[in-house]
Amino acid sequence: MALSSAGSSSALSDQKTTDGVFQNFQYAYTFRDTSIYGKLISSNFVFTYTDYDLGYNVSWGRDDEMKTTYGLFQNSQQLALVWNDIVLSTSDSSSAEIVRGFNLTITFSPTDVISLEGRVDMSFIKDPKSGEWLISEWIDETSF
Repeated sequence: MALSSAGSSSALSDQKTTDGVFQNFQYAYTFRDTSIYGKLISSNFVFTYTDYDLGYNVSWGRDDEMKTTYGLFQNSQQLALVWNDIVLSTSDSSSAEIVRGFNLTITFSPTDVISLEGRVDMSFIKDPKSGEWLISEWIDETSF
């Protein structure tokens, strides 16, 4: 995404659609911006992934998500996130669930690059006051 001379906020999407949330998520990763990322995550957010070494699911809440994402943003030189096809999409006026593929390339240094692909199963809630969608749950289905 190109930035205009007006500043980074002009490149952000409207969060009044779930597509806008995905676009802002990609923006936050591209520019490693935790302030933008934090605006996407609901106060009751839960992240879940499978720890294949231990053989069970691990979950955490918003505070740990923000700390983990901050660490990723600080310790990487570049993040390239590509959202792929939507596999499942259900929604009503106040909630939505979207399952979609992604590719993420994390560059820690020129000789330390990790490429991941997988799916996210994200649940969204709509803030009744602002009308903006927020991510309430993220189940990560990354392939290693």
